[in-house]
Amino acid sequence: MRVDDPTFETFVAQRLPALYRYAMVLTQNRHDAEDLVQEALTRTGLRWSAVRRKESPEGYVRTAMIRIMANRWRRPRREVSVAAPPEPAAEDLGLERLLDDAGVRSRVAELPPRTRAVLVLRYVEERSDEEIARLLGCSRGSVKSQASRGLARLREAVRGAEVDHG
Repeated sequence: MRVDDPTFETFVAQRLPALYRYAMVLTQNRHDAEDLVQEALTRTGLRWSAVRRKESPEGYVRTAMIRIMANRWRRPRREVSVAAPPEPAAEDLGLERLLDDAGVRSRVAELPPRTRAVLVLRYVEERSDEEIARLLGCSRGSVKSQASRGLARLREAVRGAEVDHG
């Protein structure tokens, strides 16, 4: 199959908002989220004939997103200058409400990217520590410590907010 396969186009049309929200939670940046979704969908589209037969094509795309993020953490960052600014990003009011609710956005954004990924995989994707370690290319102990530290930071931030508003 080709990337312009009608079933792939249908999949993308139906699942794009959810995939974008997932990428926003991982990256905490609209532009990085758009890039992450685009790269994961490009990879998926090239393998669509095999992916569409899987139990969960969306799970395949989400796993691709996590692997792309893990690879980015391992590589040094390089910024590329462009001659013209990119087109404006699409607005997702549902996502904005979720991330603005009770300061969730700022608390999650303060977490290191790898810690965010561990928490998303564990609590949103409901993955085991072994799966997370495999996806992120680290040890099970590292997953546990990242999750523990991330949750501790979120709890501390919530307590601080309750004291401020109490």
